[in-house]
Amino acid sequence: MLSSHEALAWYLEGARTHVSLAGPPVLAVRVDDEGDTLFVSANEADRLIAEELLPEDAERVVRVPWHQPVLEAAGAGLTEAEVAPTLRAARASLLPAEADRYRELGRETAEVLTAVAAGLRASTSERSAAAALAEGLVARGIDPLVILVAGEERLPHRHPLPTEGVLGRRAMLVVCGRRHGLIANATRWVGEAGADDERILAVEAAFFAATRPGARLDEVFAAGTVGYAASGFDADEWTKHHQGGPTGYAGRDPRATTLTTDAVVPGHAFAWNPSAPGAKVEDTVLVTEAGIEVLTLDPAWPTVDFAGLRRPVARAFG
Repeated sequence: MLSSHEALAWYLEGARTHVSLAGPPVLAVRVDDEGDTLFVSANEADRLIAEELLPEDAERVVRVPWHQPVLEAAGAGLTEAEVAPTLRAARASLLPAEADRYRELGRETAEVLTAVAAGLRASTSERSAAAALAEGLVARGIDPLVILVAGEERLPHRHPLPTEGVLGRRAMLVVCGRRHGLIANATRWVGEAGADDERILAVEAAFFAATRPGARLDEVFAAGTVGYAASGFDADEWTKHHQGGPTGYAGRDPRATTLTTDAVVPGHAFAWNPSAPGAKVEDTVLVTEAGIEVLTLDPAWPTVDFAGLRRPVARAFG
């Protein structure tokens, strides 16, 4: 029984299976040996058939009264939780068409960050910056799942929901945008450079160096977190915020810890986000046999060459 946003978008080739971003999907898929059955809320069925589903999917739709949960109508079966590692492994290695969609999404997400940053000033409010980011994403058909903005006074916060405070001399912009089910994650800095910007890039480089096909997530996580002490941070800095991990059809799929043993495979998407007070770096990348390919890259954003990759630096206001 497939019922989560990440499983359904992956299985149905990027179909939008939501109405409310905060609500559950409006359909469920029962996957049987003899074929799939799509249980769809009747009031959403015509739109989904016309705009989201493939023709072969439409032939297997069962309309469910709007007042009945679609999972209840679908009946008994294995839940996603019972086969979670298998499902993650199945969607980890992106197909060529998925990777191409991701490249376009990453590029456009990065372009939105660049375009918005060009209009920001020290006097701009966090909420005004967030509104501009949301507008830019939605205009490109990208659902803004997460938008965070921290002005100078709020930089210690790792998940800064925007407020009426102004950006000040240095500010952080964070977006997570979804299109075709895939999620692009990126962080950018505007204003003055930070004292720890280069050191946090070194921590990220430790994560990237370990993120290679065949490695296990717990091994990559251990190698990356060691990078904090090696870069001059407190050795336990990694305990103060999550470090990211695989991404794709979920913001983190899963969030990496010392206990996650999923294998890294070619075509695997990652978004590591090492951070310290007032410092953070985050981009969405693909793991290839040749190395790391950064997807959320806009040539117009200032970068430095760090450990063989072009990495973003703080961009001046205006």
